[in-house]
Amino acid sequence: MEIRYTERGDITGLKVILDQIELFPSDMLDDMLNGFLEGDTDDLWLTLEVDGTPLGFCYANPEQMTDETWNILALGVSPNHQGSGAGTHLTQQMEAQIEDQGGSVIIVDTSSTEGFAKTRKFYEKAGYTEEARIRDFWSKGVDKVTYRKVIS
Repeated sequence: MEIRYTERGDITGLKVILDQIELFPSDMLDDMLNGFLEGDTDDLWLTLEVDGTPLGFCYANPEQMTDETWNILALGVSPNHQGSGAGTHLTQQMEAQIEDQGGSVIIVDTSSTEGFAKTRKFYEKAGYTEEARIRDFWSKGVDKVTYRKVIS
């Protein structure tokens, strides 16, 4: 298992993962990655691969108008590798990269739905604490749940 910066050649494999986990539409990925791949943004994209095949990714960027706060916007792992520690390794590596960039606080937004219960539990196990809840944010009855972790 290797974690490295995402490369253009990873896009096809990452789209397959996105289509499997339905985190966001895979056709958005090219535009999301373009600034990072061109070096035009402070965004960070990491890919986890095994034997040259992408099996997961993590995406974060610095929060605008803040000092040292970053947001992990997406974390995805192939369904066949969920529960294997891949997500934990990706998150830990992203935390290290953020700290290297001078970040000290990381936030993660999730959903209050039952479908995100495992996600919330994952972040809690990783040392993130629920910091805020905005009711009806995503839609009526679906809250935005924000987690926070101090890394330095």
